[in-house]
Amino acid sequence: MLDLTQDVRALTAAIVDMESVSGEEKELADAVEEALTALPHLTVDRSGQTLVARTRQGHGERVLIAGHLDTVPVAANLPSRVEGDLLYGCGTSDMKAGVAVALKLAATVPEPNRDVTYVFYDCEEIEAERNGLTRVAREHADWLAADFAVLMEPTDGVIEGGCQGTLRAEITVPGKRAHSARSWFGVNAIHGIEPVLARLNAYQARQPVVDGLTYHEGLNAVAVRGGVAGNVIPDECVVTVNYRFAPDLSVEQARQHVREVFDGFATAFTDAAPAARPGLTHPVAAAFTAAVGGEPRAKLGWTDVARFSTLGVPAVNYGPGDPNLAHQQGEYVSLPKIVESERAMLSWLTK
Repeated sequence: MLDLTQDVRALTAAIVDMESVSGEEKELADAVEEALTALPHLTVDRSGQTLVARTRQGHGERVLIAGHLDTVPVAANLPSRVEGDLLYGCGTSDMKAGVAVALKLAATVPEPNRDVTYVFYDCEEIEAERNGLTRVAREHADWLAADFAVLMEPTDGVIEGGCQGTLRAEITVPGKRAHSARSWFGVNAIHGIEPVLARLNAYQARQPVVDGLTYHEGLNAVAVRGGVAGNVIPDECVVTVNYRFAPDLSVEQARQHVREVFDGFATAFTDAAPAARPGLTHPVAAAFTAAVGGEPRAKLGWTDVARFSTLGVPAVNYGPGDPNLAHQQGEYVSLPKIVESERAMLSWLTK
């Protein structure tokens, strides 16, 4: 039985030592379900390896606290170990320390000052169609109803509002095939990408302020594909670009911007995910900011707060882990940061 009342640092180590690589979360999900269903103040539902536990105190506000149970593949970094004030191990920072804080709150705050929904979900680190949060949003959207959400992503203890959107596009430059010994009969498509790269090099990224937070956009080439054979002038070259856009743009507006930047070239969009606004204007968000303290900043990257945003739930990222350590073999989390995160969240839910 997973003891949710133990010190939050020990609880973090306990769940880190339960290996839960994406797609293999069942052991940990079973342990979390067993521990949560033993708590009379919670109603627990399950979808696959995703658990949703809710208080039903009848408050006028409901907040949601979420964290993913899965990790990237283990890299000879289990079991966990403590060195000084640091806990090392797979998933310590991303994001089992945050999950431990949420589990501890679920167990030890039976009568919060606002109703709480706790979500512990699977398959965040892999393809979006397997994401447990996506599945629950599609099949049981009512489970996720809330006025405000906190995603326990690693932020080093700083509130990060919303997230950037992301899209990828393929910019195709045409050419004409020819034998490389008689190259003047052809048009080299690889040579032809020079104006595409020139536009990227000259590009001035926006830094818009959205709901008080500054987002730094980026438009960059991330891949180049071209070439037929060692003796053939290529008739096509494709530059893949990634646009990270601020939450004042919709996906379609972001696509239109990319079309304008590469006007005159064939542009095909391969994937996209919407941005999410900071979510700090709601009164319950103000109370959360006051409890955590510090100066909120923009989330430069995409996270699952965007999924809550599409459901009409403003959301922020906040967790004790350091995002710069995520997925590293030497991943660790600061033990004092875990304690501080628990203190801040406890203050928010009890005062």
